[in-house]
Amino acid sequence: MPEQIATTCCIAGGGPAGMVLGYLLARFGVRTVVLEKHADFLRDFRGDTIHPSTLEVMAELGLLDGLLRLPHQKAHELGGIVGDRRIRVADFTLLPVRCPFVAFMPQWDFLNYLAQQAGHFPEFDLRLRAEVVGLITERNRVAGVRAQTPDGPLEVRADLVIGADGRSSVVREVARLRVECSGAPMDVLWFRLPREAHDPRDPVGVFGAGAILILIDRGTHWQCGYIIPKGGFEALRQRGLPELTTHIGRLAPFAAERAAAIASWDDIKLLTVAVDHLPTWWRPGLLCIGDAAHAMSPIGGVGINLAIQDAVAAANILAAGLKNRHLTDGDLRAVQRRRAWPAHATQQMQLLIQRRLIAPILGDGQVPRPAWPLRVLDSERWLRRFPARLIGIGVRPEHVAPALLAAGNDRA
Repeated sequence: MPEQIATTCCIAGGGPAGMVLGYLLARFGVRTVVLEKHADFLRDFRGDTIHPSTLEVMAELGLLDGLLRLPHQKAHELGGIVGDRRIRVADFTLLPVRCPFVAFMPQWDFLNYLAQQAGHFPEFDLRLRAEVVGLITERNRVAGVRAQTPDGPLEVRADLVIGADGRSSVVREVARLRVECSGAPMDVLWFRLPREAHDPRDPVGVFGAGAILILIDRGTHWQCGYIIPKGGFEALRQRGLPELTTHIGRLAPFAAERAAAIASWDDIKLLTVAVDHLPTWWRPGLLCIGDAAHAMSPIGGVGINLAIQDAVAAANILAAGLKNRHLTDGDLRAVQRRRAWPAHATQQMQLLIQRRLIAPILGDGQVPRPAWPLRVLDSERWLRRFPARLIGIGVRPEHVAPALLAAGNDRA
């Protein structure tokens, strides 16, 4: 017989959306179970960007100081090297926020911090190594989930199931929610390079002939993303690892010798990029948020930001109904109405950049020249506030509702 537990809200997925929503609901007094299929949060391919809008939410909750005590690097500007010219694109210091920077922090540290803070509330229950494999449906309504754990099957019955299990969401698949794909011209190879004290301190993006290299400072090493044409990994493997490491060295000369640290293809992870969305995020008893509702391109690192904004909006709209046991389908519909347009607008901007900037670089193999909009941004600092706002704050930023803050402050 499976283990059976009952709760008010069951969240599938312990990523940024799931953990932020779990924290907010438990803080408000809603019994919440978060199911995470892995044994911990330690995975290199998780995104590392914590945007000013997320830092604002952390400040509202009284969690900012503790978060910023964790190891991180601050990026006050974002730019890149296009051909042989360094271009500045976004200046976060121009934003009217508490933290005018993007914090680069290993996502496992961020998630562990949220789990620790949520654990102060008795309503919060995080189950690791619990993989959701199905839904419990009664009278055409989702009534819970079925999961597999090392100790055997688990059934969690809940008033509401949240699918926050990412772009490969099991929840949205078994719920048969229709997915519309927008496509992406690229995939990403993810690997590490050693970092030295004299290396650049800001994140580095290099747009070169036929490929793009992103280097993220993680203190002791660079976390690198090498962007290749969609479906081009096997052809790259056939040409051999030395060709790849040589090209990496040409794109980032300061790290050319260290590219030899990539000893085999086992040191490289292939991340398949997808841009998609659900026309309908919900069905009775179920709501999808974050990448499960709208998988984003890695452009700008905004997927994490949007997922967290979804979580805040969902908590603002659903918390009272969940706590009082009078949640309606209209409440679920309201979350989608609130968040679908920001997700759609952001995806459209990403798709435009993919078509106009990334696809030509990956397609023709020529050393690119900075387009005139990039040259204008680089020359006029005040204009860099606009991409900074889109990346750092986003479309329709969310704030924790006063009712949630007040209730949480009384219990904290």
